[in-house]
Amino acid sequence: MQTVSEIAKAIVAREGGYVNDRDDPGGATKYGITIGTLRRLGLDLTGDGQVTSADVRRLTRDKAEEIFVEHYYRRPRIGDLPEALQPSVFDMYVNAGSNAVKVLQRLLNEMGHDLTVDGAIGPMTVAAAQRACGDAPILVADAYGIARRNYYYALADARPASRKYARRGDGGKGGWITRAEEFISPRFHLTEAGHRERTAAWG
Repeated sequence: MQTVSEIAKAIVAREGGYVNDRDDPGGATKYGITIGTLRRLGLDLTGDGQVTSADVRRLTRDKAEEIFVEHYYRRPRIGDLPEALQPSVFDMYVNAGSNAVKVLQRLLNEMGHDLTVDGAIGPMTVAAAQRACGDAPILVADAYGIARRNYYYALADARPASRKYARRGDGGKGGWITRAEEFISPRFHLTEAGHRERTAAWG
C-alpha cells in the first residue's frame, strides 16, 4: 500500500497548479488547496496581514502536501479505516470534504449496517468498515469508488455549471469521473458508451 505521504504527493500532482475558475465554488485554488482553506487555517503566506489569492499563488507543493496529510487525513481519522479504503476516501476528502465520509457511510448502510450519516469517522463507522471489508477489501474499495463516481454524476445533474468537471467538451469522461475511476478496478470502469448514456440528459 502507498504511504500517506505518497498519496498526498499524487493528489498534489493530480490537482495541478493555480486556477481561479468562476464555476468552481472553491474559488482560487492551487494544488487542490482553496483560498477558503488557507483562510480557515489562517495561513498568510505573503505576510501582508490578509489571506488573498496572492497567498494561494505563493503556496508550495510541500506545504500543500503537509496541509493534506494533517487536515484531510489525520484529523478526519481516515487512517483508522481499512487500508484498502484509505486512498480513495483521502483523495475524495480533498475535493469533497466530509461528503467523502458520508458516501462511505451510505454505502455501509446499504450493506446492512446502521450508521448515522454525519460525515465523521467515529468508532461505529470504523467498525462497520472493518466488518464490511472482511475477506474482500478490494471489492468494498471498488464499491466505494463506484458510489463516489455516482456522487459526482449526481452533483453534475443538480448543478449544470459543474457538468464540465464530469464530462469533457467532446462528451468523454471529465476529470471527476476519471479521478474516481483511478481507485476502481478496471473491470468496473464505465464504458465510454455508458458514460455518454449517463450524461445524455444534460444536452
